[in-house]
Amino acid sequence: MSLREILLWPDTRLKRPCAPVDDVAAVGALVSDLFETMYAAPGRGLAAPQVGAMVRVFVMDAGWKDGEMTPLALINPRLLAASEETAVGGEGCLSIPGVTAPVRRATRVRMGFTDMTGAAQERDFEGAEAIVAQHEYDHLDGLVHFDRLDPDAAASLMADYDALRA
Repeated sequence: MSLREILLWPDTRLKRPCAPVDDVAAVGALVSDLFETMYAAPGRGLAAPQVGAMVRVFVMDAGWKDGEMTPLALINPRLLAASEETAVGGEGCLSIPGVTAPVRRATRVRMGFTDMTGAAQERDFEGAEAIVAQHEYDHLDGLVHFDRLDPDAAASLMADYDALRA
């Protein structure tokens, strides 16, 4: 396992959709590195493109900062369902440090994915887990949380981010 450098916005790799994983065994080291990097950052989720690996993989552990560790790796995730109920919450991103965006997300989602053994899984997420799963899933499609905002709000937050980096 090793720490990987987290790409920072506006790195163009963060804007590109990722390729599906054909061989689960081939991403074992990447998944280990993603967990190590996520916990060290410290974050609640990290997607492969955030470290420059352009494959459909993300890891998450929504509650580890508040209690028990529950690490989960999702390979080739698919969003199967989302609740009509939504909520707006402040979201941060390890690739856009220092800026929190008010993003509207479904409060519950169901995802299908492949686990590290190669088995197909389905899982329901709610609350903080649902938010983290949706945020990381977006990264696999080349989206960041700024892309979920209206253009004026996104421009304002991008200006804030640019000022932090200057």
